[in-house]
Amino acid sequence: MKFENVLAEVDGFGKFQLMTIFLMVIPRVTLPFHFLMNNFIAVIPSHHCNISSLDDRAVFKNLSQEERLVVGIPVQEDGTPNSCQMFAEPQYHLLLNSSSMTELPTVPCQNGWVYDNNIFKSTLATEWDLVCDKRRMNRATASIFFLGVMFGAAAFGYLSDRFGRKRTLLISYMLTTVFGFASAFSYNFTLFAVMRFLTGFGISGVNIIAIVLCIEWVDIKHRTAVGILMSLDWSIFTTLLPVVAYFVNDWRVLTATATSPLILAMITWWWVPESARWLISNRKLKSAHFYLNKCAKINGREQFMADLKPGVLSETTVLNKETRKYSYLDLIKTPQMRRLTLLTGILWFGVSCTYYGISLNVAGFGVNIFVTQFIYGVIEIPAKIFICFTLNKIGRRMNQAGTLVLTGLCIFCNIFIPQEMTIFRTTVGTLGKMFAEGAFTMVFLYTSELYPTVIRQSGLGYSSFMALTGVSVSPLIMVLEELWLPLPGIVFSLVAFAAGLSACLLSETHNSRLPETIEDVEQTRAISPDI
Repeated sequence: MKFENVLAEVDGFGKFQLMTIFLMVIPRVTLPFHFLMNNFIAVIPSHHCNISSLDDRAVFKNLSQEERLVVGIPVQEDGTPNSCQMFAEPQYHLLLNSSSMTELPTVPCQNGWVYDNNIFKSTLATEWDLVCDKRRMNRATASIFFLGVMFGAAAFGYLSDRFGRKRTLLISYMLTTVFGFASAFSYNFTLFAVMRFLTGFGISGVNIIAIVLCIEWVDIKHRTAVGILMSLDWSIFTTLLPVVAYFVNDWRVLTATATSPLILAMITWWWVPESARWLISNRKLKSAHFYLNKCAKINGREQFMADLKPGVLSETTVLNKETRKYSYLDLIKTPQMRRLTLLTGILWFGVSCTYYGISLNVAGFGVNIFVTQFIYGVIEIPAKIFICFTLNKIGRRMNQAGTLVLTGLCIFCNIFIPQEMTIFRTTVGTLGKMFAEGAFTMVFLYTSELYPTVIRQSGLGYSSFMALTGVSVSPLIMVLEELWLPLPGIVFSLVAFAAGLSACLLSETHNSRLPETIEDVEQTRAISPDI
């Protein structure tokens, strides 16, 4: 008897599974909040040099605020006060004639800056004056966070396969909560950067464990729906983020707000079940029997478990004579695992790189940051609903490859659309983002079905590491436009096509049992025999 048969007997999609999904959605609220929060906490509002030090001069003191700006700060080409320069001495003659300022001596801001706080009460830039020469430090905060996510994915992937999904998930909750709140109370930028890195490290566990835990408890028939549902919450909470950010316009309070759902997640963690698949693969048969019995009881299938003894579970998968500890090296030890690892690495790199590439290339909607972020979240929902239907019709492989190829085509087509045709560029860019989101939606489910239970989390950890590498490379590709304007689009298109080709070389997993051991992968050829 296979594990899938046991799962079917206790109901592979009953109240127990719905409870597990709900318990995993609670911590996932914080994912888009932390991943996209930098768009709001790192905003640099309009600003100019603080010239209040000139108030001790009698003439200057009697001027209005507008007149002070005229004589104290040079004007930029768009007519606004210069953000980083001030006059070395007040230029009172400009009150009579402001036609020429090119020859007037200026110096960098001497006494800090004055910020426009109409939209954001406080941001990282206003807190620590991360503007002008320190502007790059402000931009680095997102990279620092994603660097933590990258290393956290590798760490939690291994820990989850080594010590179990449930215990590792609690560690992720605790680390993210502690360092998330510590970020909100940081008293200098260096401490904030360190706490932000560690927050990213901790939140990786929530990102890769929650969806795998749900998929491992669901039967074959409902795996697609659960995979899409677990990704749909990202889009829903993405649309919620700008609403929260609009009312919570202080970066410290917003950071704490984004972290707070994990407090409830830690309370509800006691009801989270361990993966019975993982328990059986690690010869913890009594514990697996306990959770299967719990599943059967909640789903009203107690009679089946009454006749099933713990020892029988050892027959549901191929077990080693001795308990074996797996590591990342097992991803490359055998021929089929090496091919799987190579192709999924290329796939995840391409999916993430093109997703962020198309996001950078989408023309603005001409509205403020809150509405723009809301629209970006909303347009992902129809893409995921569409994918939910097509996955069961044409399978994983063709969907994954197709969405990537279409993403690449949208990017490539935008190269030839003139800049002045804003509507067309925005439409094509938005379509590309929808296809890219479709590819992202499938890749978690598809990869989870390809890797065996004993190293499934390690496989996802490695894949997430490759994805974050793609995220890091994406801005560097955008810099290539300085060499030749169409070059970034060409590179992103080629990356999307390469990832699509890799997806074509993977085997179809629709309506197939999840592999439990590495031997399953080697025997059933997890990679397509068409290679």
